[in-house]
Amino acid sequence: MNAPFQENRPSGEKLPLSVLIAAPRGFCAGVDRAIEIVEKAIEKYGAPVYVRHEIVHNRYVVDGLKEKGAIFVEELDEVPDDMPVVFSAHGVPKSVPAEAQRREMIYVDATCPLVSKVHRQAERQIAKGQHIIFIGHDGHPEVIGTMGQVPTGQMTLVETVEDVETLQFSQEESLSFLTQTTLSVDDTAAIVDALKARYPQIVAPKAEDICYATSNRQEAVKAMAPACDLVLVIGAPNSSNSLRLVEVAERLGTTSYLIQRASEIDPAWLDGVGTVGITAGASAPEVLVREVVARLAEWRDVSEEKIRTAEEKMVFKLPRQLMD
Repeated sequence: MNAPFQENRPSGEKLPLSVLIAAPRGFCAGVDRAIEIVEKAIEKYGAPVYVRHEIVHNRYVVDGLKEKGAIFVEELDEVPDDMPVVFSAHGVPKSVPAEAQRREMIYVDATCPLVSKVHRQAERQIAKGQHIIFIGHDGHPEVIGTMGQVPTGQMTLVETVEDVETLQFSQEESLSFLTQTTLSVDDTAAIVDALKARYPQIVAPKAEDICYATSNRQEAVKAMAPACDLVLVIGAPNSSNSLRLVEVAERLGTTSYLIQRASEIDPAWLDGVGTVGITAGASAPEVLVREVVARLAEWRDVSEEKIRTAEEKMVFKLPRQLMD
């Protein structure tokens, strides 16, 4: 690839580039906890430790854990009965731990506590006789896990306002709603408004289901993007919260790209660009942020500024079985 356009600058002199770095960004408490669970499990039980699905949606993190002795599989039938297995941060249907117990397996549940909170809410709503409307992305591991907490047919998935219009429930039916934790705050608000307008009797969760980290990262992009010519979001293409950050920037009129590593940056993206914003999804480590800044500095004379909109001090405890 050629270096970005340098105008008629003297040889070797780089154009200036202002880099705004969103804060908060990157790892959240649930991701920190999930990664530590895998590392502690390897320490306690010895390698290999199996992990059902990607522990978090980030190839760099997954590859690092593989090097330490983790083996990633899609289903429990790929795990020998006598080997320990960790369930991913996204949560699993109830049938998964039930199968592990039936096979007398050693298993550790790394489900994010904020996802587990949604699971418990689902159980309570079903116990009250309510049918649950679940707002989420079809096929996402968190959605599969949450819908797997209740009997088949007692939860209906909607992804858009248009989906709400197709629902066939009457205004007399007992309904409630829950949401995936990593959704667009604005899109979800619109869907919730549509649900309440169509079904005034629908019961809301006691507290916001979209997690603090997702909300905070979106707010940071909202604060940063208007001052940027380009926003780079570091995250995986299957990471819901990372994709939402791209959408937030684009809706504010700022060109945005999702990248997994600095090597994916096209230097042509910087043509005519004076300010670049950088953020990272909740599964992306800070080392990848620094890698991106270093790559930009190869082409341009970089000056950095942090755009902070919130402080995060959340920490989640590890499962008791790893504390021995």
